[in-house]
Amino acid sequence: MSDMPLRDEAVVAALGADLRGADYTSDGVAALLGDQANDALGQGIWWPALRATRAVDRPALGTLVRLFLLGSDETDTAVAAAFPTAGVPALLDQGVLARTADGALRANLDIRPHADDVRDHLVVSDQDAAMRSGAVAHDHVLGIGGASVSLARAVIRDKVGAALDLGTGCGIQALHMNAHCESIVATDTNPRALALAAATARLNGMSWDLREGSLFDPVAGERFDLIVSNPPFVVGSGGQDYIYRDSGMVGDTICADLIRQLPDHLTDGGTAQLLANWIVREGEDWRDRVGGWLAGTDLDAWVVQRELADPVGYISLWLSDAGEEPEEIAARGAAWLDWFTQENIVGIGMGSLTLRRRRTGTPDRVLEEITGAGEEVTGYEARAFLDRRAYLRDTTDEHLLAARFKTAPVFLESQSLPGDDGWQEVGASVRRPGGPGAVLGVDEVSRALLAGCRGTVSLGVLIDLLADFHGVDADALAQAALPVVREAIGRGILFEVR
Repeated sequence: MSDMPLRDEAVVAALGADLRGADYTSDGVAALLGDQANDALGQGIWWPALRATRAVDRPALGTLVRLFLLGSDETDTAVAAAFPTAGVPALLDQGVLARTADGALRANLDIRPHADDVRDHLVVSDQDAAMRSGAVAHDHVLGIGGASVSLARAVIRDKVGAALDLGTGCGIQALHMNAHCESIVATDTNPRALALAAATARLNGMSWDLREGSLFDPVAGERFDLIVSNPPFVVGSGGQDYIYRDSGMVGDTICADLIRQLPDHLTDGGTAQLLANWIVREGEDWRDRVGGWLAGTDLDAWVVQRELADPVGYISLWLSDAGEEPEEIAARGAAWLDWFTQENIVGIGMGSLTLRRRRTGTPDRVLEEITGAGEEVTGYEARAFLDRRAYLRDTTDEHLLAARFKTAPVFLESQSLPGDDGWQEVGASVRRPGGPGAVLGVDEVSRALLAGCRGTVSLGVLIDLLADFHGVDADALAQAALPVVREAIGRGILFEVR
């Protein structure tokens, strides 16, 4: 078998032909399994899918699903029929298949369909702990997971020239970037990851410039229009048990170093989007820590903390995915928790950063906690957020007063408490459904102001009408209303009609 899997381009081409010839696609697998079994498989329940593959008239596709998605052992006859072009010997030699002790064939890699808005892809990675016994290898290459999918959904998909996928792993981010980036450099410290990323690229007819090295070492002196990174951000004492999650740097150093070096590798106006974890200590605000990473850079920033994990929960999360024995998990977890205690770490923030290199002026930064379900950052919302912040920077109060505005589709939500005279309203807010952090507290006047913004009269005229109705000074009301208007614009609740 080759030292690294799937190095032979001819074998990769033959493998791809066999997989697609059997309709091994997202739609093909879903049709084979049926709705119930497919939904169950998405929830980690495998046996209905196994049952479905045994009762079909498409044996090649059934074999592929059992091999790559269910971790099943298969006969030479069944596998040879599923790979008429590549052949079993070549796939054994190239590390795609392996023989069990009793002579059966088993998948040595995870190859699965993955669809985006443009097309269906094939992604190559190592099998996770749920598919095989024992701990994963030190150089294990993680497949499609919740974090990688979240990041892919958050990336702004504008057409750009040069792009960098820093810490590419099996190539998920580069795969998504291929549709809107002219050229892609993908880096990793793990040679096995680069080999599997190369296979992913070849299977999908793509070509990326793959380079080995840490952080920005492989791209010294180069700049990019877009940088995307899902780095090995796990917070620990500095060991490197598994390359895919552990950087070998103490604490959250890798995230801090990555952000501080970003400006040297972004073009003017270039964008970077990444996932990160950060340390939270007793009595400290997480915004101060992440804000410190940004200090001294020329980066605009939207930092969203999606979750604050307690030490035990955080450690348990990462110990659960490596397939280690219970005794090893207990010992490793205890040592990890001891280090957290010594460092006075009471929580670990988990979130995303959308950054843009500013051409001129003082950087604009918003660091906020957004934890609601359905409020995940998307590429559309990330771009809209940056555009709205730029609009607010470039727009004077005089322009706002002269402009016509319209309120986006929002819900008015009130909070009330029971009292002697029935329910007493104690607060109200407007919320834009599906917008991350798109909520704004309102009082009687600002509620009326937003309701009146229908794009027909200028903001100044509307404020004059409200001032006359409430019997207050129009200039004073304008001064009070403008910060609310700006906040509403920043949250995508209010927009100018042009």
